[in-house]
Amino acid sequence: MLGIKQIASYLPNKKISNYDKKDKFNLDDDFIENKIGVKYHTIKEDDEKASDLCIKAYANLIHKLDIDKNNIDCVIVITQNPDFNIPHTSAIVHGKLKLSQNCACFDISLGCSGYIYGLSNILSFMQVNGLNHGLLFTADPYSEIINHEDKNTDLIFGDGATVTYISHNSLYIPKSFMFGTNGSAYKEILCDETLYMNGRAVFSFTATTIPKHIKSILENNNLEDKDIDKYILHQGSKYIVDTIRKRLKISKNKVPFDMYEYGNTVSSAVPLILEKELYKDNNQKMVLCAYGIGLSWGSAILEKIKDYNESNN
Repeated sequence: MLGIKQIASYLPNKKISNYDKKDKFNLDDDFIENKIGVKYHTIKEDDEKASDLCIKAYANLIHKLDIDKNNIDCVIVITQNPDFNIPHTSAIVHGKLKLSQNCACFDISLGCSGYIYGLSNILSFMQVNGLNHGLLFTADPYSEIINHEDKNTDLIFGDGATVTYISHNSLYIPKSFMFGTNGSAYKEILCDETLYMNGRAVFSFTATTIPKHIKSILENNNLEDKDIDKYILHQGSKYIVDTIRKRLKISKNKVPFDMYEYGNTVSSAVPLILEKELYKDNNQKMVLCAYGIGLSWGSAILEKIKDYNESNN
């Protein structure tokens, strides 16, 4: 059955410190560390594009896993900051990796919820079309659209990319998906030339909609909190993650937080955390939940395949 076999990521070495912006935005350490939860953001080089970040994530994937590039028959790139308006970035990634021409490639334009939507799309597309080896990339270089005078965005976002390898010989199977949209609120996170975000409205949305959404996907699958080992939440800010956790009354050790050193990487935020949790023995069932631009949200329940370690030794 198709599922997640491995995840790899790339974060640029270049970093910008939020501590250096304390005077500019009238900040203190508590706000940096406990409210936004971003001490540093990773920033790509000026000449790098989304496809370059994808290629570097792939280079880290093949350090983990022996992959025959000739077998890759599906590539999807999740990005809202593509290399060009035309063509699709996945075609550029395909060319740079010198993949087989018998390979389907397309982009999905989604932001923070993109990984959940992308995961459902690649699994469905591959299943329906009899494909066997897929690469799901996320890359949203927001440094290209940030207004550095805007406190609501300049302190939060960082550049990064991930790649998820999808195959039949997998470790985790997504058992259920659930999605939602409130398009009437699209203006709360908007980019014409630079990014605008209504921080107060976005917090209100996440604090009210997302806990109910997570409860619903659990109830629909006859699951309770005791059945879930980890909740991988989109890393919008530390205050948002903490608020969702508290409203759901989830133990802190079940909700990893890890954006201090790189920031909110948009569609890459969930797979960056999932990469670190994927091969931990105690993670049998996990909830993924991502939310943001659109306004859009989605969740998935991942279940580890039984006896995976024994069957793959």
